[in-house]
Amino acid sequence: MAITNSSSTNLSNSSKPVLNFWKIWNISFGFLGVQIGYSLQNANTSRILSAIGADPHHLSLFWLAAPLAGLIVQPIVGLSSDKTWTRLGRRIPFILGGSIVSALAMFFMPNSEHFAQLLPPLIFGATMLLLMDTSFNVTMQPFRALVSDMVPESQRNKGYAVQSFLINTGAFIGSMLPYVLTNIFSVANQPGAGDKVAPTVIWAFYFGGGALLLSVLWTSFRTKEYPPDEYAKYNNLENVTEEKVSFLSLLKNIPATMWQLSITQFFSWFSLFLMWVYTTQGIAQSIWQTSDPHSKSFNDAGDWTGVIFAAYSLFAALYSLVMTPLADKFGRKNTYMLSLIAGGIGLVSMMFITDKNLLFIPMIGVGIAWAAILALPYAILSSSLPARQTGVYMGIFNATITIPQITAGLLGGVALTLVGEKAINVIGLAGASMIMAGICAKLFIKSKE
Repeated sequence: MAITNSSSTNLSNSSKPVLNFWKIWNISFGFLGVQIGYSLQNANTSRILSAIGADPHHLSLFWLAAPLAGLIVQPIVGLSSDKTWTRLGRRIPFILGGSIVSALAMFFMPNSEHFAQLLPPLIFGATMLLLMDTSFNVTMQPFRALVSDMVPESQRNKGYAVQSFLINTGAFIGSMLPYVLTNIFSVANQPGAGDKVAPTVIWAFYFGGGALLLSVLWTSFRTKEYPPDEYAKYNNLENVTEEKVSFLSLLKNIPATMWQLSITQFFSWFSLFLMWVYTTQGIAQSIWQTSDPHSKSFNDAGDWTGVIFAAYSLFAALYSLVMTPLADKFGRKNTYMLSLIAGGIGLVSMMFITDKNLLFIPMIGVGIAWAAILALPYAILSSSLPARQTGVYMGIFNATITIPQITAGLLGGVALTLVGEKAINVIGLAGASMIMAGICAKLFIKSKE
């Protein structure tokens, strides 16, 4: 039930309060748990689906669940949260609800083989993946808008940098979980007799779901969103609840900055999707010399994918600490461009590596690019968005993330065939796309620094 705005008079404009570090931290803290879950999904989905019967040529099609869910869900969630004023807040009801469903899906997906009486394991797993991705999107989108709602323009770089730091810390934890469970807690890394998914993956998903719920609860109870009157005052609005704008009208009036960013977004997220889908297969073939998804070598490669993904997340978290001063000094666009090119060079170099330990080197570049992708487009975009429709435009902007992933999902199997069935060559293709993203950032983005 919406809370109506009791004031009908004009409210004088007042700047949003400058927030101390811990208030900014609490706003995004829930994203730590969301990213633990999301990184577990990124590093282990191909591994789980391969174990329960997916053909490698079809893996990218299963991964289409994520971008399709985001393309549909995020604009709806954004539009709904723009109009929702409850006692819990404007964005937090969506963050909290999405996290509960995400956690449940995480508990079920790695156990897909045990629900064969309901659905074939592969179909059950794909259904849980779709449910997980849909609810992740319900949770993620309001977090982006929450920073824009709560943080003043003077602290916007810091707000999204803190969010990027927490995202990457969560990604580091999530990516490392299977490796830690195997090597420190001695959880089995190979399926038992009659089973298909390794216990280390199942327990990692249990931990990730729990961490997701706890961290989102922290943000939900430690962040107090501005009520309608106060939000209107800080954004020079007479009333935030009365204006009704059609979705078609919103599409017609998309800010120019969003169109400029979309070109760079296409190439960067096309690259990331290929990396997430094909890294396990790529390094299993090129370093462990195996393509058997049930072999110990393949599962070792899967664990190592988690380790190197954790490494790029760690490098991204560290880079997030210096990204704000770099963006303030050299400009958001230039920092964005150079970061993306560094990531592209890192991905291309993976084609020539035959020692698993050397894979940490390209992850430095990938981490730099990832930190920039998580923060700088939103910092560039947020200043151009109308205060009334921040959520829906953040949701529409998600199309610049999902459309390139859908494209990569449809073309992934074709790309694998064209590069000689060598998945590591698809990673090289991803690197070329990331470099192109950096070039496009320089050519097309006209940001106000």
